[in-house]
Amino acid sequence: MKKVIYFFFVLFPAGNVFAQVEGSGKQAASDSIQYAFEKHFANVQQLTFGGDNAEAYFSFDGKWLIFQKTSSKEGIPCDQMYIGKVPVQKGEKFEPKLVSTGRGRSTCGAFAKDGKHVIYASTHLGADTCPPTPDRKKYGNKYIWPLYESFDIFLADLNGKIIRQLTNAKGYDAEATLSPDGKKMIYTSNKDGDIDLYIMDLKSGREKRITTALGYDGGAWFSPDGKKIIWRASRPKTEAEVKEYKDLLAENLVAPTNMEVFIANADGSNEQQVTSLGNANWAPAYLPDSKKIIFASNHQSKRGFPFNLFLVNEDGSGLEKISAEKSFDAFPMFSPDGKKIVFCSNRNNGGTRDTNIFIADWVE
Repeated sequence: MKKVIYFFFVLFPAGNVFAQVEGSGKQAASDSIQYAFEKHFANVQQLTFGGDNAEAYFSFDGKWLIFQKTSSKEGIPCDQMYIGKVPVQKGEKFEPKLVSTGRGRSTCGAFAKDGKHVIYASTHLGADTCPPTPDRKKYGNKYIWPLYESFDIFLADLNGKIIRQLTNAKGYDAEATLSPDGKKMIYTSNKDGDIDLYIMDLKSGREKRITTALGYDGGAWFSPDGKKIIWRASRPKTEAEVKEYKDLLAENLVAPTNMEVFIANADGSNEQQVTSLGNANWAPAYLPDSKKIIFASNHQSKRGFPFNLFLVNEDGSGLEKISAEKSFDAFPMFSPDGKKIVFCSNRNNGGTRDTNIFIADWVE
């Protein structure tokens, strides 16, 4: 499901609509696409301009991105899935193409191993219209995510034709990604009474629930070598925390303001907590070496923003901040060869709330 946190933003003065930054370490303007601190980024390029663009992920060959987009100005009232070819030459445009149905709300896309299909979650079987957003005033203005029961996961071709419905249980089924060999899907569902991770064999449809602790488990990825999984999780402990979690879950809601990064073996065994930073630590993914981890976090802020990108070792050591923007940087993912990183950010949005996709060369 989409995780862009709309009230975590900074209003920048109107500035450059687009600026190409050659190399890393250059001082940029106050509303820019790269900042001096960001030594791991070079040749940053902004791919989208306007609207709410998030969860951009590479295809297995690194040539394409799939992402979700909302833009009232473009007649996209709630998230739909798009794909676009990664620019390979300077000045080449990024030209997205709709790959979901255009009905309901879609989220959490990923390319299949063959490069000819994608998976994503959608509510379109429930209704053609966008599902209603929760009234946060009812919950003390807490930031909450809806767990729409009409979300199911689908396999589609690159022209948007749905080939197969992959889930059909009652309840929320979304946040799906695939194993490196393309044979297994890991996803999040609340069909058994909690918000847990499941692994499905795509050929047989057989699946296994792999998390059992009380709390939200989601946004999981396999490591590039296929030996481990990584995800974000909440673990309510106190009586008050457990009550709040269960009360929200009963209404198909979750408050994702306290999450940490977890890892386990690919079968779910040997679960380990990586971070203990507080606040929201999420959108984790392994680097191509299947050892280091990148994730988004607001743990350095008392007010909930900014969100920045961090690197960390599997044992929680070696924490390194790698983005320095005073707003929202999240959804980091490396290209399969490790040469590029894609992420989503509120930077360079001209004082709007727009979230856009950025791609950069990775500098060790």
